[in-house]
Amino acid sequence: MTPTVKAPEYLKIDSASSHTASVILMHGLGDSGRGMYPTANMFHQDPAFKHIKWILPHAPVRPIRANGNHKMPAWFDVYNFQFEGEEDEAGMLESIASIERLITEEVDSGIDPGRIVLSGFTQGGAMSLLTGLTTKRKLAGLAIMSGRLPISHRIKEMAPPHAASLPVFWGHGIADPLAKYVFGQVSVEFMTKEMGFPTAPATGEAEGIEFHGYEGLGTGMSREELGDLGLWLKKVLPAKK
Repeated sequence: MTPTVKAPEYLKIDSASSHTASVILMHGLGDSGRGMYPTANMFHQDPAFKHIKWILPHAPVRPIRANGNHKMPAWFDVYNFQFEGEEDEAGMLESIASIERLITEEVDSGIDPGRIVLSGFTQGGAMSLLTGLTTKRKLAGLAIMSGRLPISHRIKEMAPPHAASLPVFWGHGIADPLAKYVFGQVSVEFMTKEMGFPTAPATGEAEGIEFHGYEGLGTGMSREELGDLGLWLKKVLPAKK
């Protein structure tokens, strides 16, 4: 019998008022939910987001092949940092199932799936994509920071019909030497050409993929990027009146 996948351990920042929306914010390779706390807390301090609960999960510790099998927190193994060839599909599927458990906990607490955003930085962004594009629940949207879409050869067959209607925010540092800008470009091109995602309209509605490249930004998130993310979040998770 296959053991039941558990939700990952996590930090949380409860909503400052009536809880009507949730953001699951996933860290990158080698980090933890604590590394995402300053970003989540910054948004939490904004009255526009007082209705949002922030969930900051911790990835399990595992050996990373591309780093000499040194153990570190990771949502899946990395075989090489060029992301070429075989990938850790089993690890990705396991993490999808664990993040699904977090979504289920929010839904069971009374939050509509359409009021949940999956978001993440680098490897956490990859998990936001993999989970958001394959879950049967239609979420409010996906927010990707310096991420990429792994196992794209599987995604089309795994994605439910509503996947291409999800709003997506995508920010990427053009100068990032690790999570290279081209990884984001190739991923977005695949999603638009192969999966039918539209490009976000110039009128600013929360539709399609809103892609931003940030000049001079290396590994990390800039104030400009977080400002753009905040504007997008206000559109996809507005406070209920």
